[in-house]
Amino acid sequence: MRFERSSGVLLHVTSLASQGGIGDLGPAAHEFVDFLARAKQHIWQVLPLGPTAFGNSPYAASSALAGNPALISLELLAEWGWIAPDRIAELADGNGVVDFQKVEEYKLPLLYEAAANFLHHGPHGAGLAGQWREFEEFCRVQAGWLNDYALFAELRREFRTAAWGMWPEPLRRREPEALAHAAARHKGALAQVKALQFAFARQWQDLRAAAAQHGIRILGDVAIFVSMDSADVWVHPELFELDEALKPVRVAGVPPDYFSVTGQRWGNPLYRWDVLRQRGFQWWVDRIRRAIELYDIVRLDHFRGFEAYWAIPAAEKTAVNGQWIKAPGLELFRELERALGPLPLVAEDLGLITPEVDALRQDLAMPGMKVLQFGFGDKGAHVHLPHRMEPATVAYTGTHDNDTTAGWWRTASKTERQAAEAYVGPVHAHPAWPLIRTLAASPAQIAVVPAQDLLELGSEARMNTPSVAAGNWSWRAAPGCWTAELAERMAALTEVTDRDNDPLHKPEGSPAA
Repeated sequence: MRFERSSGVLLHVTSLASQGGIGDLGPAAHEFVDFLARAKQHIWQVLPLGPTAFGNSPYAASSALAGNPALISLELLAEWGWIAPDRIAELADGNGVVDFQKVEEYKLPLLYEAAANFLHHGPHGAGLAGQWREFEEFCRVQAGWLNDYALFAELRREFRTAAWGMWPEPLRRREPEALAHAAARHKGALAQVKALQFAFARQWQDLRAAAAQHGIRILGDVAIFVSMDSADVWVHPELFELDEALKPVRVAGVPPDYFSVTGQRWGNPLYRWDVLRQRGFQWWVDRIRRAIELYDIVRLDHFRGFEAYWAIPAAEKTAVNGQWIKAPGLELFRELERALGPLPLVAEDLGLITPEVDALRQDLAMPGMKVLQFGFGDKGAHVHLPHRMEPATVAYTGTHDNDTTAGWWRTASKTERQAAEAYVGPVHAHPAWPLIRTLAASPAQIAVVPAQDLLELGSEARMNTPSVAAGNWSWRAAPGCWTAELAERMAALTEVTDRDNDPLHKPEGSPAA
């Protein structure tokens, strides 16, 4: 799919300076949309929005379809009448990093309190009749995943563990009598989970509508694999490589690479593509349908896994002793197109990319990705530099898995520094904006800059370090950082590099996005 020449910012919702100890969908998110509009940006890229589990990684969600309740704005719930303003008056402000433990201890109980209030008042609550009708419609339309997810979420709370594999055997194996008994026992709590999913959906819809008014499209992220400890695997164990005890036979990862000499053992269960094919890939159709309900453009994480994936025996402690297994990529995407029509997909094609992966992406007419930080090594790395980029590209200074550009510069080799300055000019120990300007001038249809690079922050602001278990995903932008001066600086660069095309107000005769 062809996209308009434009630019944007990568900033996950959790990184906003919201109240409640974590970025959310409330006032800070709407202020950021206003900043993007002033800066003439037309893309806001976020990471997966699902409910996070152990490790807090958005790429290891407990559901591929649900929203993360921690992202719900209590301030907006107070405006709706779900909770009294004085109940949230002492919430932590937007300073510092995300303390996920405190969010779970302090914010989540208030969210459930708000949901209980909404359910208690029902359609007769002051000003809530319209919302109640929307809630009932939401539950009806999303019932295919919502009912199972609500039960899964409540059972996790009951058994105080994210591992459904440790639940009582009848629930592990989803015996109908056990499920019915659990649903009856937790009837009120299940309604609260559904109410919070509705609140997430409503607040996200409102934020996305506000972005659309400024011609800003949301670029979202779909992880190729799902977590073992997820509602997806619990509900559909037959779709995954599990043994008789419902434990993984082989797990996902990548072989040794730039990030790790032992590779990355992610631990996600692998798909049984034979079963998925027999069912017309319906599970994937439902998943992508949900993604395009949430996002304007969808980035497919680890796209190369749709051509072939690295399968690691579950008993292995590292990713070294895996093997490549072919996947039915083209067949899958043709079925998705048949069921859903043309799809606004972007392939994350980083890492070990073979001619077969390139061919699959090109057959599907998907833009790929390039990362400037990768481009200053040997000649083979030059494919990440603008003079080698094709227009069908989404280009970055760095991604959420990279160090910030300032941090990268401090650890770059002498050869990399010399090559970078030969390409972008002297950086005088401040490399972020020289790379941003180079990126903006590239032929890539979409240029995306991590928020940390716009702010010229160092390694302390890094979002994620692959293969490192602790200290990730917690960075937050400082309150007041989205200044008029920064917006003007971005807008000027956007205009001179012809990236200020508003996708909602294209000149007459221009091609559709």
